[in-house]
Amino acid sequence: MDQLAQSGDSQMIFNIETQGEARKLLLPNADNDPKLQELKTFLIDWINDELKQEHIIVQSLEEDLFDGLILHHLLEKIGGPKLEVEEITMSTANQKKKLGVILDEVSRCLQMEETQLKWNVALIHSKNLLATIHLLIALAQHFRPNLPLPADVSIEVIVVEPTKSGMKTGKAIECFTGPREEDAAAKKDALDQLFKMNPERIHDVKQAIVNFVNKQLVNLSLTVIDLDSQFADGVILLLLIGQVEGYFIPLSTFFLCPGAVEDKLHNVNLALDLLMEGGILINPVDPVEIVNRDLKTTLRVLYSLFLKHKNMLKSS
Repeated sequence: MDQLAQSGDSQMIFNIETQGEARKLLLPNADNDPKLQELKTFLIDWINDELKQEHIIVQSLEEDLFDGLILHHLLEKIGGPKLEVEEITMSTANQKKKLGVILDEVSRCLQMEETQLKWNVALIHSKNLLATIHLLIALAQHFRPNLPLPADVSIEVIVVEPTKSGMKTGKAIECFTGPREEDAAAKKDALDQLFKMNPERIHDVKQAIVNFVNKQLVNLSLTVIDLDSQFADGVILLLLIGQVEGYFIPLSTFFLCPGAVEDKLHNVNLALDLLMEGGILINPVDPVEIVNRDLKTTLRVLYSLFLKHKNMLKSS
């Protein structure tokens, strides 16, 4: 993981709250990203179209949505229930209380667990653009599934994590939207076809990948038996990437004995970032699915490594 050395990036870091959990920040040049700007404009236009009869006009996602007023109106307009909250809230405490009610209702409507959420009251109220965009996309995809959101929007972000000795910083890829369904269908890989057309061969593929993985990990005295569970915390995946790609991943950049879900997500996110940067993984993968032991997603990641380095099996 890249360490930040730019003074501008460091200044951004010192201006945020770093206690308790990892934080993601936009890079200074994020405003120059055309796909991000397209997504922001699309979401603003969508909200304004939904709320035009109420004469509400949004100009900035960060500045106009943080206090809960517009989120309240938007949720009710697109299909949420009527909420018993104050219309106008001036104090910080009341704004956060209102946001809490709104976001609790969003979680209920979307049927999402807390570990799946990429937003919370503190992030939205602090005008965190990343969290605000994730929240709006989730609402749009649930209540307006036919809305043509801009596809394949992802940006590089700064990740700041509090440690016992201070702060650890690095960079990661933040994915907002994947390919459109028609594009994704055109990009289906051999694994998709296998699950659909030849499910009886999945066991053979799993065994081939297990053999491949164990051959790469023999020098570390590690053995993989269960693909479904042993990759869920990201540790073996990171060690495998280092072995196969031929570089050392500093132990200080990940949790060697992750306990909390957040630690596991950190590890898996780091592994996926390395695979994306190395051109091994073409399409973004949801790290939550790996942590939740989704076999198809785990196989897809391992299969991408297997395909690139399968010749190593023949030559070694």
